[in-house]
Amino acid sequence: MSDCKPKCSQHYSGIGGQAVLEGVMMRNGIHYATAVRRPDGSVIAEPREYHGILEDSKLKTTPFVRGIFVFIDSLILGMKCINYSAEIYAEEEEDADKTAEQKEKETGLDSVLSVLVTVIAFLLAIGLFFVLPYFISSLLGRFVHSHFLLAVAEGLIRIGIFIAYISGISLMEDIKRLYRYHGAEHKCINCIENGLPLTVENARKSTRFHKRCGSSFLIFVMMVSIVLFFFIRVESPLMKVLLRILLIPVISGISFELIRLAGSSDNPVINLLSKPGIWLQHLTTSEPDDSMLEVAIASVEAVFDWKEYLKEEFGTEIPEGSAPAGQA
Repeated sequence: MSDCKPKCSQHYSGIGGQAVLEGVMMRNGIHYATAVRRPDGSVIAEPREYHGILEDSKLKTTPFVRGIFVFIDSLILGMKCINYSAEIYAEEEEDADKTAEQKEKETGLDSVLSVLVTVIAFLLAIGLFFVLPYFISSLLGRFVHSHFLLAVAEGLIRIGIFIAYISGISLMEDIKRLYRYHGAEHKCINCIENGLPLTVENARKSTRFHKRCGSSFLIFVMMVSIVLFFFIRVESPLMKVLLRILLIPVISGISFELIRLAGSSDNPVINLLSKPGIWLQHLTTSEPDDSMLEVAIASVEAVFDWKEYLKEEFGTEIPEGSAPAGQA
Protein backbone atom coordinates (compact mmCIF):
# COMPACT_ATOMS: atom_id res chain seq x y z
CA MET A 1 0.00 0.00 0.00
CA SER A 2 1.35 3.43 -0.92
CA ASP A 3 1.64 6.61 1.08
CA CYS A 4 -1.01 9.28 0.80
CA LYS A 5 -0.57 12.07 -1.69
CA PRO A 6 0.13 15.49 -0.17
CA LYS A 7 -3.51 16.63 -0.44
CA CYS A 8 -4.84 13.48 1.23
CA SER A 9 -5.83 14.09 4.85
CA GLN A 10 -5.86 10.38 5.61
CA HIS A 11 -2.58 9.19 7.09
CA TYR A 12 -1.05 5.82 6.29
CA SER A 13 1.29 4.10 8.74
CA GLY A 14 2.15 1.05 6.63
CA ILE A 15 1.32 -1.40 9.42
CA GLY A 16 -1.43 -3.99 9.40
CA GLY A 17 -2.22 -7.18 11.21
CA GLN A 18 -4.77 -9.68 12.42
CA ALA A 19 -6.21 -11.08 15.58
CA VAL A 20 -4.95 -14.43 16.87
CA LEU A 21 -5.78 -16.60 19.86
CA GLU A 22 -5.50 -14.30 22.89
CA GLY A 23 -3.37 -11.87 20.96
CA VAL A 24 -2.61 -9.69 17.95
CA MET A 25 -0.14 -9.98 15.09
CA MET A 26 1.19 -6.74 13.60
CA ARG A 27 3.24 -6.56 10.41
CA ASN A 28 5.40 -3.74 9.10
CA GLY A 29 7.08 -4.69 5.81
CA ILE A 30 9.06 -7.89 6.34
CA HIS A 31 8.91 -7.47 10.12
CA TYR A 32 6.08 -8.91 12.20
CA ALA A 33 5.36 -9.73 15.81
CA THR A 34 2.69 -11.85 17.42
CA ALA A 35 1.87 -10.58 20.90
CA VAL A 36 0.05 -13.12 23.06
CA ARG A 37 -1.28 -12.98 26.60
CA ARG A 38 0.03 -16.05 28.41
CA PRO A 39 -2.18 -17.95 30.89
CA ASP A 40 -0.13 -16.42 33.75
CA GLY A 41 -1.07 -12.92 32.55
CA SER A 42 2.29 -11.93 31.06
CA VAL A 43 2.60 -10.78 27.43
CA ILE A 44 5.13 -12.10 24.93
CA ALA A 45 5.86 -10.17 21.72
CA GLU A 46 8.82 -11.48 19.74
CA PRO A 47 9.71 -9.63 16.50
CA ARG A 48 10.47 -11.84 13.49
CA GLU A 49 10.84 -11.57 9.73
CA TYR A 50 8.71 -12.94 6.90
CA HIS A 51 9.85 -12.39 3.34
CA GLY A 52 7.06 -14.20 1.53
CA ILE A 53 6.98 -16.10 -1.73
CA LEU A 54 8.85 -14.73 -4.76
CA GLU A 55 10.49 -12.21 -2.44
CA ASP A 56 12.43 -10.18 -5.04
CA SER A 57 10.15 -10.77 -8.01
CA LYS A 58 8.84 -7.78 -9.95
CA LEU A 59 5.47 -9.52 -9.92
CA LYS A 60 5.11 -8.47 -6.27
CA THR A 61 5.14 -4.81 -7.33
CA THR A 62 3.04 -5.17 -10.48
CA PRO A 63 -0.46 -3.68 -10.12
CA PHE A 64 -3.34 -6.19 -10.30
CA VAL A 65 -0.82 -9.04 -9.95
CA ARG A 66 0.79 -8.20 -6.60
CA GLY A 67 -2.54 -8.67 -4.83
CA ILE A 68 -2.48 -12.38 -5.62
CA PHE A 69 0.85 -12.82 -3.82
CA VAL A 70 -0.17 -10.56 -0.95
CA PHE A 71 -3.26 -12.75 -0.47
CA ILE A 72 -1.20 -15.96 -0.49
CA ASP A 73 1.41 -14.49 1.87
CA SER A 74 -1.35 -13.32 4.21
CA LEU A 75 -2.80 -16.83 4.35
CA ILE A 76 0.58 -18.41 5.05
CA LEU A 77 1.69 -15.90 7.68
CA GLY A 78 -1.77 -15.73 9.22
CA MET A 79 -1.95 -19.47 9.78
CA LYS A 80 1.61 -19.47 11.10
CA CYS A 81 0.79 -16.79 13.66
CA ILE A 82 -2.45 -18.46 14.73
CA ASN A 83 -0.59 -21.72 15.36
CA TYR A 84 2.11 -19.84 17.27
CA SER A 85 -0.44 -18.10 19.48
CA ALA A 86 -2.18 -21.40 20.18
CA GLU A 87 1.14 -22.94 21.24
CA ILE A 88 1.97 -20.02 23.55
CA TYR A 89 -1.47 -19.91 25.12
CA ALA A 90 -1.56 -23.67 25.65
CA GLU A 91 1.87 -23.85 27.27
CA GLU A 92 1.90 -26.09 30.34
CA GLU A 93 4.55 -27.00 32.84
CA GLU A 94 4.86 -30.60 31.63
CA ASP A 95 6.24 -29.25 28.33
CA ALA A 96 9.49 -28.65 30.16
CA ASP A 97 9.84 -32.41 30.69
CA LYS A 98 9.77 -33.12 26.96
CA THR A 99 13.04 -33.77 25.18
CA ALA A 100 14.25 -31.60 22.34
CA GLU A 101 13.67 -34.52 19.97
CA GLN A 102 10.04 -34.88 21.08
CA LYS A 103 9.44 -31.15 20.65
CA GLU A 104 11.03 -31.22 17.18
CA LYS A 105 8.80 -34.11 16.08
CA GLU A 106 5.71 -32.34 17.40
CA THR A 107 6.70 -29.14 15.60
CA GLY A 108 7.15 -31.02 12.32
CA LEU A 109 3.78 -32.75 12.70
CA ASP A 110 2.10 -29.44 13.54
CA SER A 111 3.55 -27.89 10.37
CA VAL A 112 2.20 -30.70 8.19
CA LEU A 113 -1.21 -30.52 9.84
CA SER A 114 -1.23 -26.74 9.46
CA VAL A 115 -0.64 -26.99 5.71
CA LEU A 116 -3.30 -29.69 5.40
CA VAL A 117 -5.86 -27.68 7.37
CA THR A 118 -5.11 -24.56 5.29
CA VAL A 119 -5.60 -26.42 2.00
CA ILE A 120 -8.84 -28.04 3.18
CA ALA A 121 -10.17 -24.73 4.52
CA PHE A 122 -9.33 -23.00 1.22
CA LEU A 123 -11.14 -25.67 -0.80
CA LEU A 124 -14.16 -25.49 1.48
CA ALA A 125 -14.22 -21.70 1.14
CA ILE A 126 -14.20 -21.99 -2.66
CA GLY A 127 -17.06 -24.46 -2.53
CA LEU A 128 -19.10 -22.46 -0.02
CA PHE A 129 -18.60 -18.95 -1.39
CA PHE A 130 -18.10 -19.50 -5.13
CA VAL A 131 -19.57 -22.82 -6.24
CA LEU A 132 -22.66 -23.03 -3.98
CA PRO A 133 -23.97 -19.52 -4.87
CA TYR A 134 -23.76 -20.40 -8.56
CA PHE A 135 -25.84 -23.56 -8.16
CA ILE A 136 -28.42 -21.77 -6.00
CA SER A 137 -28.72 -18.89 -8.47
CA SER A 138 -28.95 -21.33 -11.40
CA LEU A 139 -32.20 -22.61 -9.89
CA LEU A 140 -33.60 -19.12 -10.40
CA GLY A 141 -32.92 -19.49 -14.13
CA ARG A 142 -36.30 -21.21 -14.45
CA PHE A 143 -38.01 -17.96 -13.51
CA VAL A 144 -35.43 -15.25 -14.33
CA HIS A 145 -34.17 -15.04 -17.91
CA SER A 146 -31.98 -11.95 -17.58
CA HIS A 147 -28.27 -12.78 -17.47
CA PHE A 148 -27.62 -9.54 -15.61
CA LEU A 149 -30.22 -10.24 -12.91
CA LEU A 150 -28.90 -13.78 -12.43
CA ALA A 151 -25.35 -12.42 -12.00
CA VAL A 152 -26.58 -9.93 -9.39
CA ALA A 153 -28.63 -12.63 -7.65
CA GLU A 154 -25.58 -14.90 -7.48
CA GLY A 155 -23.55 -12.08 -5.96
CA LEU A 156 -26.23 -11.30 -3.38
CA ILE A 157 -26.51 -14.98 -2.47
CA ARG A 158 -22.72 -15.12 -2.06
CA ILE A 159 -22.78 -12.10 0.25
CA GLY A 160 -25.71 -13.56 2.16
CA ILE A 161 -23.91 -16.87 2.73
CA PHE A 162 -20.79 -15.02 3.83
CA ILE A 163 -22.66 -12.83 6.33
CA ALA A 164 -24.54 -15.87 7.65
CA TYR A 165 -21.23 -17.67 8.12
CA ILE A 166 -19.65 -14.71 9.94
CA SER A 167 -22.72 -14.32 12.15
CA GLY A 168 -22.83 -18.04 12.90
CA ILE A 169 -19.24 -18.43 14.05
CA SER A 170 -19.53 -15.24 16.13
CA LEU A 171 -21.71 -17.25 18.54
CA MET A 172 -18.62 -19.24 19.60
CA GLU A 173 -16.89 -17.88 22.72
CA ASP A 174 -13.38 -18.17 21.22
CA ILE A 175 -14.48 -16.26 18.12
CA LYS A 176 -16.09 -13.56 20.27
CA ARG A 177 -12.73 -12.99 21.95
CA LEU A 178 -10.98 -13.11 18.58
CA TYR A 179 -13.27 -10.34 17.31
CA ARG A 180 -12.43 -8.24 20.39
CA TYR A 181 -8.71 -8.60 19.67
CA HIS A 182 -9.52 -7.67 16.07
CA GLY A 183 -11.07 -4.49 17.42
CA ALA A 184 -7.94 -3.86 19.52
CA GLU A 185 -5.76 -4.20 16.41
CA HIS A 186 -7.82 -1.60 14.53
CA LYS A 187 -7.95 0.80 17.46
CA CYS A 188 -4.17 0.87 17.78
CA ILE A 189 -3.65 1.51 14.07
CA ASN A 190 -6.33 4.22 14.03
CA CYS A 191 -4.82 5.77 17.14
CA ILE A 192 -1.42 6.44 15.57
CA GLU A 193 -2.82 7.21 12.10
CA ASN A 194 -4.87 9.97 13.74
CA GLY A 195 -1.76 11.46 15.33
CA LEU A 196 -2.29 10.28 18.91
CA PRO A 197 0.40 8.79 21.19
CA LEU A 198 -0.14 5.05 21.43
CA THR A 199 -1.50 4.60 24.93
CA VAL A 200 -4.32 2.44 26.24
CA GLU A 201 -6.46 5.53 26.88
CA ASN A 202 -5.98 6.92 23.36
CA ALA A 203 -6.51 3.53 21.74
CA ARG A 204 -9.68 3.01 23.76
CA LYS A 205 -11.14 6.24 22.35
CA SER A 206 -10.22 5.36 18.75
CA THR A 207 -12.64 3.68 16.37
CA ARG A 208 -12.54 -0.07 15.85
CA PHE A 209 -13.31 0.30 12.14
CA HIS A 210 -10.66 0.64 9.44
CA LYS A 211 -10.91 0.81 5.64
CA ARG A 212 -7.86 -1.45 5.12
CA CYS A 213 -9.36 -4.34 7.09
CA GLY A 214 -9.35 -7.85 5.66
CA SER A 215 -13.13 -7.90 6.12
CA SER A 216 -13.36 -4.97 3.70
CA PHE A 217 -11.12 -6.84 1.29
CA LEU A 218 -13.53 -9.78 1.29
CA ILE A 219 -16.47 -7.48 0.57
CA PHE A 220 -14.55 -6.04 -2.38
CA VAL A 221 -14.01 -9.64 -3.54
CA MET A 222 -17.77 -10.18 -3.45
CA MET A 223 -18.50 -6.98 -5.38
CA VAL A 224 -15.79 -7.53 -8.01
CA SER A 225 -16.99 -11.11 -8.56
CA ILE A 226 -20.46 -9.83 -9.49
CA VAL A 227 -18.94 -7.73 -12.27
CA LEU A 228 -16.53 -10.34 -13.60
CA PHE A 229 -18.93 -13.27 -13.47
CA PHE A 230 -21.39 -11.24 -15.53
CA PHE A 231 -19.04 -11.70 -18.50
CA ILE A 232 -18.97 -15.51 -18.23
CA ARG A 233 -21.10 -16.53 -21.21
CA VAL A 234 -20.65 -20.27 -21.65
CA GLU A 235 -23.38 -22.89 -21.75
CA SER A 236 -21.68 -25.73 -19.89
CA PRO A 237 -22.38 -25.63 -16.11
CA LEU A 238 -19.03 -27.34 -15.52
CA MET A 239 -17.19 -24.62 -17.46
CA LYS A 240 -19.09 -21.93 -15.58
CA VAL A 241 -17.92 -23.39 -12.26
CA LEU A 242 -14.36 -23.87 -13.53
CA LEU A 243 -14.13 -20.30 -14.81
CA ARG A 244 -15.37 -18.96 -11.47
CA ILE A 245 -12.56 -20.81 -9.71
CA LEU A 246 -9.94 -19.75 -12.26
CA LEU A 247 -10.97 -16.10 -11.89
CA ILE A 248 -10.32 -16.07 -8.13
CA PRO A 249 -6.71 -14.79 -8.56
CA VAL A 250 -7.94 -12.04 -10.89
CA ILE A 251 -10.64 -11.06 -8.39
CA SER A 252 -8.05 -11.00 -5.59
CA GLY A 253 -5.73 -8.80 -7.64
CA ILE A 254 -8.43 -6.23 -8.43
CA SER A 255 -9.79 -6.26 -4.87
CA PHE A 256 -6.32 -5.63 -3.47
CA GLU A 257 -5.91 -2.54 -5.63
CA LEU A 258 -9.29 -1.25 -4.45
CA ILE A 259 -8.56 -1.71 -0.75
CA ARG A 260 -5.07 -0.27 -1.28
CA LEU A 261 -6.66 2.82 -2.78
CA ALA A 262 -9.27 2.96 -0.03
CA GLY A 263 -6.55 3.03 2.62
CA SER A 264 -4.84 6.06 1.12
CA SER A 265 -7.65 8.12 -0.38
CA ASP A 266 -10.37 10.51 0.72
CA ASN A 267 -12.16 10.26 -2.62
CA PRO A 268 -15.95 10.30 -2.00
CA VAL A 269 -16.53 7.46 -4.48
CA ILE A 270 -13.89 5.29 -2.80
CA ASN A 271 -15.35 6.13 0.61
CA LEU A 272 -18.77 5.05 -0.63
CA LEU A 273 -17.38 1.76 -1.96
CA SER A 274 -15.72 1.22 1.42
CA LYS A 275 -18.99 1.52 3.34
CA PRO A 276 -20.08 -2.15 3.00
CA GLY A 277 -16.72 -3.29 4.41
CA ILE A 278 -17.09 -0.90 7.35
CA TRP A 279 -20.61 -2.20 7.96
CA LEU A 280 -19.32 -5.78 7.95
CA GLN A 281 -16.80 -4.84 10.65
CA HIS A 282 -19.73 -4.39 13.00
CA LEU A 283 -19.80 -8.20 12.91
CA THR A 284 -16.08 -9.01 12.69
CA THR A 285 -14.86 -6.59 15.39
CA SER A 286 -15.98 -5.92 18.95
CA GLU A 287 -14.92 -3.49 21.65
CA PRO A 288 -11.81 -4.80 23.46
CA ASP A 289 -10.97 -4.35 27.12
CA ASP A 290 -7.81 -2.59 28.30
CA SER A 291 -5.85 -5.83 28.69
CA MET A 292 -6.48 -6.62 25.01
CA LEU A 293 -5.35 -3.13 24.02
CA GLU A 294 -2.14 -3.68 26.00
CA VAL A 295 -1.43 -6.80 23.94
CA ALA A 296 -2.10 -4.97 20.67
CA ILE A 297 0.16 -2.09 21.73
CA ALA A 298 2.94 -4.55 22.56
CA SER A 299 2.61 -6.03 19.08
CA VAL A 300 2.81 -2.59 17.42
CA GLU A 301 5.82 -1.49 19.46
CA ALA A 302 7.71 -4.68 18.59
CA VAL A 303 7.78 -3.80 14.87
CA PHE A 304 6.96 -0.09 14.54
CA ASP A 305 8.46 3.14 15.92
CA TRP A 306 5.22 5.07 16.41
CA LYS A 307 7.02 7.98 18.10
CA GLU A 308 9.15 8.55 15.00
CA TYR A 309 6.04 8.18 12.84
CA LEU A 310 4.17 10.87 14.81
CA LYS A 311 7.19 13.14 14.54
CA GLU A 312 7.53 12.74 10.76
CA GLU A 313 3.82 12.65 9.89
CA PHE A 314 2.34 15.10 12.42
CA GLY A 315 5.32 16.99 13.85
CA THR A 316 4.54 15.64 17.31
CA GLU A 317 7.55 15.25 19.59
CA ILE A 318 7.29 12.46 22.17
CA PRO A 319 10.18 12.62 24.68
CA GLU A 320 12.04 9.35 25.10
CA GLY A 321 11.00 7.44 28.18
CA SER A 322 7.77 9.39 28.55
CA ALA A 323 4.41 7.68 28.73
CA PRO A 324 1.79 10.28 27.77
CA ALA A 325 -1.50 9.63 29.49
CA GLY A 326 -3.62 10.06 26.40
CA GLN A 327 -4.38 13.65 25.63
CA ALA A 328 -6.54 13.48 22.51
